[in-house]
Amino acid sequence: MRKIVAFVVSDIPKFKEALLHWARQFEEVVWFEGNGVQDRYGSFDALLAVDALTSILTDTQEAFDGLQEYQHLAQDWIFGYLAYDLKNDIESLGSNNFDGLHFPDLFFFQPKKMIRIIGNQVEFHYLKMVDDEIDSDFALLCQNICKKDEISEEKNIRIKMRIFKDEYYRQVQKMLEHIHRGDIYEANFCQEFYAEDIQVDPIKLFAKLNAVSRAPFATFLKLNDKYLISASPERYLKKIGTKLISQPIKGTAKRFRDPVKDRASKHRLANDPKERAENIMIVDLVRNDLSKSAVKGSVHVVELCKVYTFEQVHQMISTVSAVVEKGKNPVELIRETFPMGSMTGAPKISAMKIIEELEAFRRGLYSGAVGYFEPSGNFDFNVVIRSILYNSSKNYVSYAVGGAITAKAIPDKEYEECLLKAKAMREVLEG
Repeated sequence: MRKIVAFVVSDIPKFKEALLHWARQFEEVVWFEGNGVQDRYGSFDALLAVDALTSILTDTQEAFDGLQEYQHLAQDWIFGYLAYDLKNDIESLGSNNFDGLHFPDLFFFQPKKMIRIIGNQVEFHYLKMVDDEIDSDFALLCQNICKKDEISEEKNIRIKMRIFKDEYYRQVQKMLEHIHRGDIYEANFCQEFYAEDIQVDPIKLFAKLNAVSRAPFATFLKLNDKYLISASPERYLKKIGTKLISQPIKGTAKRFRDPVKDRASKHRLANDPKERAENIMIVDLVRNDLSKSAVKGSVHVVELCKVYTFEQVHQMISTVSAVVEKGKNPVELIRETFPMGSMTGAPKISAMKIIEELEAFRRGLYSGAVGYFEPSGNFDFNVVIRSILYNSSKNYVSYAVGGAITAKAIPDKEYEECLLKAKAMREVLEG
């Protein structure tokens, strides 16, 4: 049981800043930031979980079984992530590409301290062993609101490419050959950008990336010496009672400062046959995934190919919903739909095999998911894209971007779209 105490805070932006800096003292941290984006399925503006009482950390072998048991035993809020390579626990697949980050494949923890922000109300949800610290923690946070960060700026970060442009073209061409042979009809091909022998301040990087992106599923995660700094615009899967919601993204267009050009860019995206076809293919895949668990006839497309505007880009998003039986295990729902279709392709298993063959890096947490389970079994997970990953022990920073390759893909344009998606991460790192 958790003790819940609520406070009213007048300056929420400053309080959030103080809260994230306060959180850096803990070894386990997950912070979700909605950035004020209107989310019809959202239940908070920001959420912080810190300081593990219990946890599970594992590789891919029997990972979902372990998580299912852990979630059942905890009967509490648990926070964590699912790496893309958990595909190997679901299907007979492998992950043998280069990995510079070395994140565990699955990590969840039961936080001693959880703080939720809704409007100007801050709720402290503390376990009994620490609930006498609520008042002192709140007082300390209020004192720290006006303190300035004295950590120095990162300089001279040189971003490298795991593959160069010519190699990208060759690999996309191979993927097109698979498509023309009928092996797949869409796959998400990704590439890694990285920097070695550097030290960065993850909190500062998150503040910078969040400021330029203002994404609805922004996340900061710390697991000892490993960090995720994410400006994700995409929801993977949410469960509310017996309802499931998935919101795949396929289709990206550039923003312009000129309002006329910006509206034109959005209009072009909304009416682009290729982008709509990509989106609809993934919607069909998501519908198929959800139908494994859904009550017959309950899978519906709520929104198809709607264009949403974010700070850096316009995105084409669809919303698919389903109804599941009341007693259905929540971890099983994730196992039946993971990894998300927008980051794999269709048919899903064939696409994942070809991705492994053609990509030059192990995805790890990139294109996985970060989220939480509630005590009720409800959950919410994002898609780990538009994200910087950092291993502070190895002084290794990485971000990856990708795009859907279909029969109509033009390598030049696909490469340009990758660079557009990478723009915010590169600017934040290089200044």
